[in-house]
Amino acid sequence: MKQVSLLVLFLSLVIMSHAQEGKRTRLAFVFSPQLSWLNSDYSSVDNNGNLFGYNFGLVLDRFFDKNYAFSTGLTINTTGGKLSYDPAVRMNIGGIEQELSDVTYRLKYVEVPLTLKLVTNEFHRSRYYGQFGLYSQFNIKTDDGNGNSMSNEVNFYDMGILLGGGMEYSLGGDTYLMLGLLYGGGFIDVTSEVVDVTDQVVDDKTTLNRLTFQVGIIF
Repeated sequence: MKQVSLLVLFLSLVIMSHAQEGKRTRLAFVFSPQLSWLNSDYSSVDNNGNLFGYNFGLVLDRFFDKNYAFSTGLTINTTGGKLSYDPAVRMNIGGIEQELSDVTYRLKYVEVPLTLKLVTNEFHRSRYYGQFGLYSQFNIKTDDGNGNSMSNEVNFYDMGILLGGGMEYSLGGDTYLMLGLLYGGGFIDVTSEVVDVTDQVVDDKTTLNRLTFQVGIIF
């Protein structure tokens, strides 16, 4: 419910801005499938698989020149990955301490990107864009893939680089279909400190990475 409230509030604000600023501001609704994974810099922690998720919400482009814009927004980001620990680690899953070798992190964030977008002139109803910048996101839910909470095992804040590109196809008027591919590479540790079954602290840095197949409608 909080997620919906945030999106409704953001939508109200950007629609007001959109109406006042005309074509200098564009609003898009995106619903994008994505593939994500976790990487650890610790020798005894390995990537053990990818997770499919989605990213949906609103994106706002603010043009300061004909072909250049600052792009931001507010989206709900469902992502995560799987890690294998050797030796096993102790974790609190669903309020119960467990010893686990294979752990699934299904993460949900509220994400705020900030990128520079470069857009070509329109040609045969199509235009192309590239973008690069940063994203910040705030964890609102974490479970083990079976609905068991493990919010204490992850950090609240994540940040990383965001880059990619795609195309916009005119559907008539100011409405466009947007298709793109984005890469998000985190550079902050997303997992909390854990202790293995030998009482050794696993002092690792685990980063979140993803490929997002961006699909949206610009209006």
